[in-house]
Amino acid sequence: MPRNRKQRRVSFLPEITYFKPRGVLLTDLDEEILAEDESEALRLVDLEGKDQVEAAKKMAVSQSTLHRILVKARKKIARALILGRAIALKGGEEKMPIGRGIGRGRGMGRGLGMGGGRGRQSGQFAAGPGGKCVCTNPECGHVAVHQLGVPCYQQKCPKCGSPMIRQR
Repeated sequence: MPRNRKQRRVSFLPEITYFKPRGVLLTDLDEEILAEDESEALRLVDLEGKDQVEAAKKMAVSQSTLHRILVKARKKIARALILGRAIALKGGEEKMPIGRGIGRGRGMGRGLGMGGGRGRQSGQFAAGPGGKCVCTNPECGHVAVHQLGVPCYQQKCPKCGSPMIRQR
């Protein structure tokens, strides 16, 4: 009997979750399903340029687990590109810390989400007034003042059009 799979921490969920080859009907396509932890590993290592040790810490997994996730994700993307398949970004058993990205999740506990945390004692605003929204594109890095009542992830960067996230 295999061990229980350790929960992976995911801090970003993309708005666009489906990619397909141009000019091919959706009904004629096979899909490669990329789990949230796989897209997060690709984002941290390939897009943001973090080394595997640092990315593994952010995802709360070991470096060897992160490496296996990356190999699996890259193989799926290669199959989709070479064989003309669609790529669907779908969920998994990952947890997303509340106030540290966009989307859903119950947090990781101990101050990173619901339960057991210190709340706002650290001086940060989880989802309240103030704060800043930052562009998810590492090359852009645009920072905007958070607009009350509008989640950062619903805003687009005025410079490059990428989604924005709440600054940590």
